[in-house]
Amino acid sequence: MKLQRMNRRALTLGALAVSGALALTACGSDDTGKSDAGGSSAPTAAAGSIKCDDAKGQLQASGSSAQKNAIDAWVKAYTAACKGVQINYNPTGSGAGVTAFTQGQTAFAGSDSALKPEEATAAKKACDGNNAVDLPMVGGPIAIGYNLPGVDNLVLDASTIAKIFDGKIKTWDDEAIAKLNPDAKLPSTKIQAFHRSDESGTTDNFTKYLKAVSPSDWKYSGGKAWQAQGGQSAQGSSGLAQQVKQTAGAISYFELSYAADGISTVDLKTEAATPVKATVENATKAISSAKVAGVGNDLALELNYKPTEEGAYPLTLVTYEIVCEKGNKADTLAATKSFLTYIASEDGQKQLTAAQYAPIPDEIITKVRSTVANLS
Repeated sequence: MKLQRMNRRALTLGALAVSGALALTACGSDDTGKSDAGGSSAPTAAAGSIKCDDAKGQLQASGSSAQKNAIDAWVKAYTAACKGVQINYNPTGSGAGVTAFTQGQTAFAGSDSALKPEEATAAKKACDGNNAVDLPMVGGPIAIGYNLPGVDNLVLDASTIAKIFDGKIKTWDDEAIAKLNPDAKLPSTKIQAFHRSDESGTTDNFTKYLKAVSPSDWKYSGGKAWQAQGGQSAQGSSGLAQQVKQTAGAISYFELSYAADGISTVDLKTEAATPVKATVENATKAISSAKVAGVGNDLALELNYKPTEEGAYPLTLVTYEIVCEKGNKADTLAATKSFLTYIASEDGQKQLTAAQYAPIPDEIITKVRSTVANLS
């Protein structure tokens, strides 16, 4: 574990030294509001880099728990500069966040999946007949965390992962796992697979990966709601991480920042020669090959779950801030634009480095900034 932490810190120092590159770091947080993402190791926004304009009042938002640690850092920096604004972000999960937004309860939603057609139609009601847009703001790896005393390094491939979460592989000494880990002393411990109980964009992206890479082993249609039978469930990414920490034999999926507190993570066997570790740097390599699939100012991305680049970690997600392109409520428009402008800015994206997230690639975040500037 100590070696893992040292390696992550080394990655951080190296990445921060690269001018203009996607900055990377490793730092822990939980989902209780206690976060060191804004601590002394976090980059702080320059006083003049945040433009408050006429922003004031309360800004209500909810959704993705995957981005909570990033939101914590952003809110801390932003509200220190714009003291007239109070931002309340509730990490209810992507599905609940989108629902609250379409019902007009929030100024924007955080979601690890772009709006589905039916959700986009529902969002028009909240946007006074106008379209909502998906703005990618946060990238990063989905780690597969496990608790298996005596096994510090574990390699799995998509087929084996699919069988584990579908209940087809039941013990840790199964032949399929042993074949991928010939040097490991695998116990006969029963596998305790945990999935999200709430609708989650993390679940959506996790199952998209399984479906894309190993369709013969994962035959479910996918989506925010968990579809496979069996296993155990927990609320939010923090709930899954807590279950893994306290349950011998457990395995689950969550954003890398939730694995920072002593949880071992799986290396993924891909077509590359060497299994790929779950790091921000490796996820960035995969995210950089994403393509914009949205129409007009909608910037929904098509992720590449089968990257060919050596060291590219394919199990990734991008979190979107979903907001009305036009038709925003007059009393929250100024604060919404001001806050989104900040988090899409160079300084805002640098804040992601304090919580093990990957900044959005330059060619995409530039388009995000342009769309935010024209919100009305």
